[in-house]
Amino acid sequence: MNNYNKYTRQYFPAPASGCKWAEKNYITEPPVWCSVDLRDGNQALIIPMSLEEKLEFFKLLVKIGFKEIEVGFPAASETEYKFLRTLIEEDLIPDDVTVQVLTQSREHIIKKTFESLKGAKNAIVHLYNSTSVAQREQVFKKSKEEIIDIAVSGAKLFKKYSEEMGVNYRYEYSPESFTGTEPEFALEICNAVLDVWQPTPDKKVIINLPVTVQVSMPHVYANQVEYMNDNLKYRENVIISLHPHNDRGCAVADAEMGLLAGGDRIEGTLFGNGERTGNADIVTIALNMFAQGVDPGLDFSDMPTVTELYERVTRMSVYDRTPYAGKLVFAAFSGSHQDAIAKGMKWRDDHDCRYWTVPYLPIDPTDVGREYESDVIRINSQSGKGGIGYLLEHNFGYVLPAKMREDVGYTVKGYSDRSHKELSPAEVLDIFQKEYVGINAPVELVDYHFVRRGETIKAIVTINQNGETYDISAEGNGRLDAVSNAIKKHLCIDYTNLTYTEHALTSGSTSKAVTYVSITFGDGKTVWGAGVHDDIIASSICALMCAINRKIAK
Repeated sequence: MNNYNKYTRQYFPAPASGCKWAEKNYITEPPVWCSVDLRDGNQALIIPMSLEEKLEFFKLLVKIGFKEIEVGFPAASETEYKFLRTLIEEDLIPDDVTVQVLTQSREHIIKKTFESLKGAKNAIVHLYNSTSVAQREQVFKKSKEEIIDIAVSGAKLFKKYSEEMGVNYRYEYSPESFTGTEPEFALEICNAVLDVWQPTPDKKVIINLPVTVQVSMPHVYANQVEYMNDNLKYRENVIISLHPHNDRGCAVADAEMGLLAGGDRIEGTLFGNGERTGNADIVTIALNMFAQGVDPGLDFSDMPTVTELYERVTRMSVYDRTPYAGKLVFAAFSGSHQDAIAKGMKWRDDHDCRYWTVPYLPIDPTDVGREYESDVIRINSQSGKGGIGYLLEHNFGYVLPAKMREDVGYTVKGYSDRSHKELSPAEVLDIFQKEYVGINAPVELVDYHFVRRGETIKAIVTINQNGETYDISAEGNGRLDAVSNAIKKHLCIDYTNLTYTEHALTSGSTSKAVTYVSITFGDGKTVWGAGVHDDIIASSICALMCAINRKIAK
């Protein structure tokens, strides 16, 4: 690519970082979660949510389990202001949920923000101002001292309006564009704000470290977080919050590494919605923890419902491959993947498994409201015998013999290949029944009965062939063998290796029997047939006739 030399590093590595976070292998407990869907996410929508849609989304976030929800920038627009007032005046905020509002460090905006919260039981007031080199030089044209003064002035106004209103709201400060700020200066300005607010164990302060624009690899951000964690004043009374954006596609990694580095709290959105490439995807971060045995404290057990509401009110789409939530994330089309999943599921059925270890499925799809039948084994021209056999067994009760699975697999894949489409479970069943079950032409079995002669059985069989009816007979060492011999003699055909397998198709007194029969002809080709009947002998004979008719038809 041309013009690569016009770009350079826009971040500042943390000084003397010990990378202590890198010695940790996993997150042991969930962070405090704060959804910013209704502010950061909403302002990134082509069509922002209406009041009714925001109320519906708020109720969803509460149901999922969020205890901190940023509801908007109430001084920025009438819609934002009205939404917050509706939540408060209609008593829609549960007592254990805290709403968060955002404000710039400007007196009239701060004043209106506090006024908008009148009557709120629990609130976080979030102050921010930009601190990066680019913002200081290009946008504000102010010195470091002047930027600090903006933050400190806002912090003092917070205390002033809190005292005047007689409220005890919690405070949050963000050095916006933290990742483009010298870590020493970010520390200086945060400590200056903390000196004003004087956090205590009963009133902790949130210091939010936003990846406003992602400009580095995730480990650089983790080192910056660790530096702040090690050097912030009043650390025991400070909650370090992380707010990663996704410009480099690493917001989830930034969040997870930042937690290892000392972060206590995550601000993000469902499915990562946000400006430019989005925010940290809270669904992914939470379920990454869940997949390693950590309760994330959020309930995504009904992911289809969450996804439906999100897509409807935001007019955004959850990509089919979005981790945990996309329509295809549990789908296996590849034959080898399907085979491994089918065997893994059988392993779980046969063993008392404490932990989930099924190949290719990082979590049990049912834990997020998905179904094996429609979401896991998906059939197309790339599918294999294992997946097709698994689908027929778990959806419809047909437990095919291993060799028959291979034969049926090729047949089903052929249909998919010719039609250039995925096949539904119902279509797979239809193909199986059409190709292997109940085939009664060109030779139709009309009737049969048996006579025992010592050690042998004589079969008297009535068939219809080409419009003519024939009564044929032969002896064998069993009923199926006798019918087979009669058919061979009449049709002047020969085959060997007659095998059959049978099982009950359904449980209970009204269950039907299903039989799978294979026969091998002189050309070495093995042909399969299946029969379903109330009587096991009848199902066996039907399966044999299906196999013979399939061979004749070919």
